[in-house]
Amino acid sequence: MHNLHTPSESDGYAGDYFSPAKKGPTLNGPGAFKDHFWPNLYAGIDEFGGIGDPREALGSLFYHDHTEGMTAPNVLKGLSGRYNIYDELDSGSEQSGLRLPSGAYDYPLTFADRRFDVDGRMTFDQLNPEGVLGDKLLVNGKIEPVLRVARRKYRFRLLNTGPTRFFELYLQNRAGSSVYPYTVISHDGNLLPNPLANQLGVRIAPAERTDIVIDFARFPLGTELFIVNMLVQNTTRRPEKVVAPGTRALKIVVDRNPPEPDMSQVPAVLRPLRPLPSDAELATLPVRRFKFERSGGMWAVNGRFFNVFEPAASPRRGSGEIWELSNIDDGWQHPVHIHFEEGRILSKTVAGVPVAIPPIERGRKDVYVVGERMTVRVFMRFRDFNGKYMMHCHNLTHEDHAMMLRWDIV
Repeated sequence: MHNLHTPSESDGYAGDYFSPAKKGPTLNGPGAFKDHFWPNLYAGIDEFGGIGDPREALGSLFYHDHTEGMTAPNVLKGLSGRYNIYDELDSGSEQSGLRLPSGAYDYPLTFADRRFDVDGRMTFDQLNPEGVLGDKLLVNGKIEPVLRVARRKYRFRLLNTGPTRFFELYLQNRAGSSVYPYTVISHDGNLLPNPLANQLGVRIAPAERTDIVIDFARFPLGTELFIVNMLVQNTTRRPEKVVAPGTRALKIVVDRNPPEPDMSQVPAVLRPLRPLPSDAELATLPVRRFKFERSGGMWAVNGRFFNVFEPAASPRRGSGEIWELSNIDDGWQHPVHIHFEEGRILSKTVAGVPVAIPPIERGRKDVYVVGERMTVRVFMRFRDFNGKYMMHCHNLTHEDHAMMLRWDIV
């Protein structure tokens, strides 16, 4: 479950597979089922009491199979789902809290690509460490579906389930000659401190989530629109450039007036962030460095393949650390996912030169795109639960080919 604050035994550890006759190496015995306990708590229970710090609230989550070496094919076959959490602020109601578009106007859009053979059967080369790009774009499991909407505001929860392709999504007219702005309100499932208005496109790497609000009241009845992917990606290595008019993923038809007045809004302030530690405090924290690299025809972290038994890091519960995620290669991008705890990006460098942190990446995240020759410094807190968790590249082929590590809270 991305990125629920949940006990280790319910995190979906890659060694926790089981059947009536077999068990994973980190389980006590075989079994027919396993209950996962998702308490829907805020992080910070130890520090703040109650159910934690409301600034740590989660919103747009998803879950998927995580079996070691089999994640990509299992997710390709459909073993994933959506999971939304509401609280007093992000209330799921247009009458209380932030009053964001809600109910039937709060709509999930899950993007993925797949490849099919001449008989229409899905294909995937699980053994290829380079991965496989699909030749068809899917939205909510369908190729080029149609969504009919009313003339009012909608909240769309965008998710990229991969396994490899990046998307950059635009709202386009039927002729493909114009794009329309929308408002971004969240990233990696977490509400931003303030909305980002008048955005023309948003890029989502595998496992990233972004919520946007589109107001269809500006369009006359009968208008046909398209959500298109303008990001060209011809290899599994990385996306290349944005080229219009792009590939159509979803057709939207504005076909009715809403049955009731639109009471939703996008306020100027969404969810506040807990302040980062001061520079002096950050300077005292331990720094762990993780290098994502190609090794022996597979993928590795710090030159090592995934080992279910051995933690590569053991931060102490209640502590804070800085994690440096580095990619020494100039031909690949790695969307690095850290389980359980969300972090804040402190800095980015490319070939040692500082680069700006985009506004959309300045909130709480659990997926960090580490581009070519890039180092991303992330502030992490480790709270509330002990146990084993994972970090890995969420290009699922890289994960399945061993670019994953175990880390334990002790």
